[in-house]
Amino acid sequence: MAIHQKSPLTKNIIIANYPLKEIHVKMSFHEPVKKLISSTTERIKLKIKQINPEFDYQNKKKKSLLASTFKSLDDFICDFMDLPLKPSIDPKIILSGNLAPVDELPPTACEVVEGSLPSFLDGVYLLNGPNPQFKPRGPYHLFDGDGMIHIIKINGGEATFCSRYVKTYKYMLERDVGYPIIPSPFSSFNGIMASIARVGLGVARVVAGEFNPIINGYGTANTSVAVIGGKLYALGESDLPYEIKVTSDGDIRTLGRCDFHVAATEEFLSMTAHPKIDQETGEAFAFRYHISSPRLTFFRIDSHGKKQPDVPIFSMKRTSLIHDFFVTKNYAVFNDVQMVISPSEILKGKPPMRIDLAKTPRIGVIKKYAKDESEMWWLNIPQFNISHTVNAWEEDGGDTLVVVAANLSLVEQTLERLDLAEVKMEEIRISVKMKEILFRRQLSTRVLDMPTIHPAYVGKKNRYAYATQIAPLMMNIGLVKVDLSLSSDDSHNCVVASRMYGPGCTGNEPFFIPREPDNQTADEDDGFVVVYVHDENTQETKFLVMDAKSPTLEIIAAVKLPGRVPTAFHGLFVSESQLSKLL
Repeated sequence: MAIHQKSPLTKNIIIANYPLKEIHVKMSFHEPVKKLISSTTERIKLKIKQINPEFDYQNKKKKSLLASTFKSLDDFICDFMDLPLKPSIDPKIILSGNLAPVDELPPTACEVVEGSLPSFLDGVYLLNGPNPQFKPRGPYHLFDGDGMIHIIKINGGEATFCSRYVKTYKYMLERDVGYPIIPSPFSSFNGIMASIARVGLGVARVVAGEFNPIINGYGTANTSVAVIGGKLYALGESDLPYEIKVTSDGDIRTLGRCDFHVAATEEFLSMTAHPKIDQETGEAFAFRYHISSPRLTFFRIDSHGKKQPDVPIFSMKRTSLIHDFFVTKNYAVFNDVQMVISPSEILKGKPPMRIDLAKTPRIGVIKKYAKDESEMWWLNIPQFNISHTVNAWEEDGGDTLVVVAANLSLVEQTLERLDLAEVKMEEIRISVKMKEILFRRQLSTRVLDMPTIHPAYVGKKNRYAYATQIAPLMMNIGLVKVDLSLSSDDSHNCVVASRMYGPGCTGNEPFFIPREPDNQTADEDDGFVVVYVHDENTQETKFLVMDAKSPTLEIIAAVKLPGRVPTAFHGLFVSESQLSKLL
């Protein structure tokens, strides 16, 4: 339930449909809202007093019987209806090595085992990723796990580490019943009979009131972390963001699901996990995709955290799995990829996501502050299916768009064998006047993904990017620095610095932290690259701080962590000064 305030901008109220003892509330403290909450509470008390004890007992007994029946049906589907599990959805394979889940860990002091932590790093680094709270009963996909944030808080050269689940509606609901009940679009459809049975079971659970995905969402918030409108959020593209808070002792609290003061007449159920934050205006640009028209919707959230009106994109005729996008000074750029959503696939016993190799990928360009899509235009770009964007900017007075991205060279492997997809970094130059490709090149022959840049350069011309080098079997074996300014003669040789983690070691996404974030004359690469690295040989995880200017990405400090950090997705650094300003 969301209560919207028309008067001065304030925090939304979102009361999730959790059991009473675990309600998470976000609210303003304006007097009218307090009165509303107070009167509602009194009405609830009166209703509770009037409940017939015998009726209440019978109702609980009925719900318990239904839940037991649903659980038995779920077990039957897993034991007797599922087809043999493919490697992409076999939990024994997916949840092995450094993908194996870990337990929550409260704030715990860490030991600096190499070098020393610079004072510039006072703040928190948060990494978000999937971590199932229960052992999967049946099929499981890498993207299914509940969101868990691994945070290291640095202050005065000392560090504290903590791992906490994002307390989403899905997490709290399943924690209370003791097993997973919300189906996954990636793994629940495994054969015709199993798919039909799971769809039927899901519908029955919704009708019986076991969960309500329309009101409360069903996402995991397991993909990224962002500061939007002065608040900190955990994000996943299948749902709305969840506001989180870092406590003074380095712990994480989940405050609740947020709709950014959306208009009561507007449907707003999800958004990308990769919003683009304008460092100058504080605005966040974002989008969501749908299975019905409009298939794509572009929007922005202002610096006060209030969502602005939707810009529906009707010129995208089919639903694409658009994971990331670009922004420049004047434009937003979308990649209409070959990864599509076809609900009819469920009738074949397959997931609704599939690869359409007959489709030609394209890029769509729209003004960043457009009111509608009237001036949007599309350009076919064969074999361009971005995994993650690096950056985009304008040149020649806005006549040329430059986009740099991690491109899925073998897109057909993406959904089932991501380890074979071969993500390669590419640059494409586009003429805005002629609406055609001027130039396209591959920046490195290495398999690179999870790119990061200096955060102040988002949408502006930049020189350096830092990315994870990936080996077969999804092993993140090292970190590289790519120089985007090298000429076309240097194509495939734009890696100017690297650090390999060593045998048995795997790293997570890197993050660049400028040494002097407010110094506009500082070199773009004057700062540090940080990353979590796990060593299978010693079963130790370390937080590494590296000199971004060094040709070997020299280690400035290494912190031994008290808990393992599994291979995750995306992170964020928030300085101590920024942290103190969060609402």
